[in-house]
Amino acid sequence: MAQPLMPKATAVWLIENTTLTFNQIASFTNLHELEIQALADGEVGSGMVGSNPILHHELTTEEIKRCEADSAARLQMLKSNLPTPKARSKGPKYTPISKRGDKPDAIAHLLKNNPELADSQIVKLIGTTKNTINAVRERTHADMVNIKAKDPVILGLCSQTELNAAIEKAQKKAGTFQKKTDDAASQASGSGA
Repeated sequence: MAQPLMPKATAVWLIENTTLTFNQIASFTNLHELEIQALADGEVGSGMVGSNPILHHELTTEEIKRCEADSAARLQMLKSNLPTPKARSKGPKYTPISKRGDKPDAIAHLLKNNPELADSQIVKLIGTTKNTINAVRERTHADMVNIKAKDPVILGLCSQTELNAAIEKAQKKAGTFQKKTDDAASQASGSGA
């Protein structure tokens, strides 16, 4: 069940401004009835400013009046007051500091073994820049002496499925893609003849 954003402050306001029972306030705020009693007696939260649930769009005055008239009725919240989480957009992925030095090695591997990959695909796979790719390709990178071609999957910069999907996409674009099942079928028919 949804509860008010500030349950104790809402309870203080309901105690001070309504004739609701402690049980009704407790069930609405998800606090124990003894906590509501302590708030009303001033034993807890003395000096706490009440939070008006009507202003925060958690209750309506009609709902409060309905429950004041019937002590067995329960307050119903209008809607969840919490904002809905936004889906994270696909942006550049985070690479830990310890693996950032491995990016040029992975770029060198991809340029050597998969020349059909576009720079934009390498940028997406590894999380690098086109300037870095060009520097490795043209052998003008500042650390070119220490760059050794290493598989980006082994380095942990991308997954094998991501790499395979990018290679397949690049091969389809270039018109050189053949499904593995086609290769296996052609080899089987060629060996049987």
